Amino acid sequence: MCEISLTQLNSELPIKHFPGKSGKICCFKKFRSFLVVFLLLGFAFCGMCDELPMVSVPLGFEISGFDRSKTWVSQNGVFAFGFLESSSKDSVSDGFVVGVRYNLGDKVANLPIWTVGGGLRVSENSTIRLNFDGRLILFENPSKLIVWSSNTSSLGVQKATLLNSGNLVLMGTEDNVLWESFNSPTNTLLPGQNFHFPQVLRASSTKATSSFYNFVIRRSGELDLVWESNVTYWRTHLSSNGGVIKEARFDSSGVLGLFDDSNKTIWSISSKDLGDPSVVLRHLRVDSDGNLRIYSWDNVVPAWKVGWQAVQNQCDVFGFCGLYSVCGYNSTGPICDCLYDTPVYWENDLPAVDTVSSGCRKMVDLGNCKMNTSMMVLKQTVLYGLYPPLDVNLMLNEEACKEYCSNDSTCIAVTSKNDGSGLCTVKRTSFISGYRNPSTSAKSFLKVCLVPQAVSARGANPHNNAKPIPILSEGVSEHGGDSKTFMGAIALIIFGTISGFLSIEVFVFWFIYWRRKIKAQTRIPFGKDAQMNPHYSILIRLSYEEIRDLTANFRNQLGPSVYKGLLPNKMPVIAKVLNVVATEKDYRMAVSTLGRMHHRNLVSIKGFCFEPGHTILLYEYVPNGSLDNWLFNVEQAQNEGNRQQRLDIALGIARALAYLHLECQACVAHGNLKLENVMLDEKLVPKVTDFGFQSLLGNEVASSSESLPERDIYMFGEMLLQIVTCKRDIVGINFCNLLNKMNEELNLESSKESERVERAVRIALWCMQNRPFLRPSIGEVVKVLEGTLSVDRPPSNFPLRDDQVNENLSWDFKVDS
Repeated sequence: MCEISLTQLNSELPIKHFPGKSGKICCFKKFRSFLVVFLLLGFAFCGMCDELPMVSVPLGFEISGFDRSKTWVSQNGVFAFGFLESSSKDSVSDGFVVGVRYNLGDKVANLPIWTVGGGLRVSENSTIRLNFDGRLILFENPSKLIVWSSNTSSLGVQKATLLNSGNLVLMGTEDNVLWESFNSPTNTLLPGQNFHFPQVLRASSTKATSSFYNFVIRRSGELDLVWESNVTYWRTHLSSNGGVIKEARFDSSGVLGLFDDSNKTIWSISSKDLGDPSVVLRHLRVDSDGNLRIYSWDNVVPAWKVGWQAVQNQCDVFGFCGLYSVCGYNSTGPICDCLYDTPVYWENDLPAVDTVSSGCRKMVDLGNCKMNTSMMVLKQTVLYGLYPPLDVNLMLNEEACKEYCSNDSTCIAVTSKNDGSGLCTVKRTSFISGYRNPSTSAKSFLKVCLVPQAVSARGANPHNNAKPIPILSEGVSEHGGDSKTFMGAIALIIFGTISGFLSIEVFVFWFIYWRRKIKAQTRIPFGKDAQMNPHYSILIRLSYEEIRDLTANFRNQLGPSVYKGLLPNKMPVIAKVLNVVATEKDYRMAVSTLGRMHHRNLVSIKGFCFEPGHTILLYEYVPNGSLDNWLFNVEQAQNEGNRQQRLDIALGIARALAYLHLECQACVAHGNLKLENVMLDEKLVPKVTDFGFQSLLGNEVASSSESLPERDIYMFGEMLLQIVTCKRDIVGINFCNLLNKMNEELNLESSKESERVERAVRIALWCMQNRPFLRPSIGEVVKVLEGTLSVDRPPSNFPLRDDQVNENLSWDFKVDS
């Protein structure tokens, strides 16, 4: 039998147990015997009785991350709310999530079923509180920055209740529900929970990045499992004569169904334990492996068991094994193998390659092979491209399919279907995955570098047999007469007196230093951790006087309203004085949002100041200055060998913009993208600064002709042309002549560099189209600059001079997909 340990509220109200399990109850000591008898009678009389008063918490109730053992438990004891720790052994994400989980005793069984902000992670120095204004808020200490809010301040919330169904609700004076967690599901549906457009279940990820898998309901009512929003690998097949679907429902019997306006079932599936009276807990969840499953609680084992899953063959889940991997089966279930293993002795012959999250080595660039390429044969194997997930189908037999790929320099792999269809699928991307099965009538051919046979193995490292040399000490004793004893006593007295005075002086100096250190720590909110760890990253709030101290009264000015300062941990920072008009609430919400953004190509925010007449942001200091200073430096401009470096910088800027547009909780427009707002570190890695603040405050409004993200794309196109040409003014440049001149300067071995420059100019001109709907998304821009997506020549209506565009944009299509 599995025991439930229920953590109680501050009021120590007795909490009823889940039936069939023993439990621990904390009660009033005076009435312990009476309450135990009462609860036992309650079990025998009503089992899971929902009619008992619900356990609620008043305004002002809070749970701190430092006291994670404190949880708020539902009246039936099945669900708990609080700070949740991951039960997955392979989880590498830092911090904690806040939400609702099962309360079944076993840590592995206590799965989270709803999390604040869709899995938003915070440090233990955070608090979740039902605020007195009616909002449920999650904020960081000691800055009090709100990282999530239920936005219910004007609805008249009086209390919060964790219902026996697992639904977290905020209620008014008449117990009317004003907000509920069931309306914003994360990765799980509970019995009684409805699912309607445009809601999405997103699979939780064990990595720090977001998951690729989503369970969605379309506007038409169709249910789909989707990979990265562009590949559907499972869907409900609805009849054409069905009604208009209103919503999907999951009930306690284990049935998932689609219903129309008249409550008629259009489509349904059920768990294999349908109707089993011993099963009292079920849920529907999209798992991190991309499969959708119905789980039932087995009270005997005890454990969660799968009653139904959408994709029966796990290898049919798109991209299940990740890059450079093939999915197969053994006696234990699905396994992932690498496309090929790279022997150690290849390292001297081929360029170094990176490993990916799947553990398989990245495929070698075929263009760098010192010898010819060969075709690796993979029987009963189907391969497909992940980035982009687009393959080309041809009608060829197996031998002709292999020969076609061998002669095509852009072909990476092919799959020949041996089922009589004569279908040959060509993959022109190195980002490949696949699956194998003995019953699969297919054979794949993978192009690899041809390498010589190994001639020797590497030797072991010699052992270090050096032994330490012991250090010996000698004791010296002296014997003397009475005169020597007297002189020794006098010397000892003098030495003791001098030592006493020196000790007092040292103590006084130490005390003064200690007082000054404490005073400095009191004025500037950095403690011991900040002084010892240069990577201390908690967002801090400072006063204007503290900013003046950090910047030495704004003495070192780097630019307009930009000053260099030094934190107590010796970390240099940049103080940017802002000219904004905003309330403190809006300002802190914007700073909180920006403070949670962490990307290699974004300048991180360290702190802020908000006082009447003073609004300041603290950024990390990037030593090499801005991109415009580096780009238009005379020596740099004359150095034609830095083209690759400039294109790498442009790619880093595009990745930062993609993070703002696509990977944040909500799309954040930069709003002021220009060369001056891109900094370079010691390794010339670009870091974008001055991003998103105005748009988060609502000071920037999209025009009727273009949205804020579309304006960012246009600005990036201008910046990309400036980076490629090393010219600040790009109006009037003949890009065709410029490319021809660059191509003449590059030798034959640099043809890839020439293609990369041409690809960058093409996508820049697309970004600068007059009509915003013709501009690409930032995700497409990144893939083009990476070389994984092709790009056509832009149309003739480019905003520069028409006579230039018409005669300059007649390039041939050369870029590999």
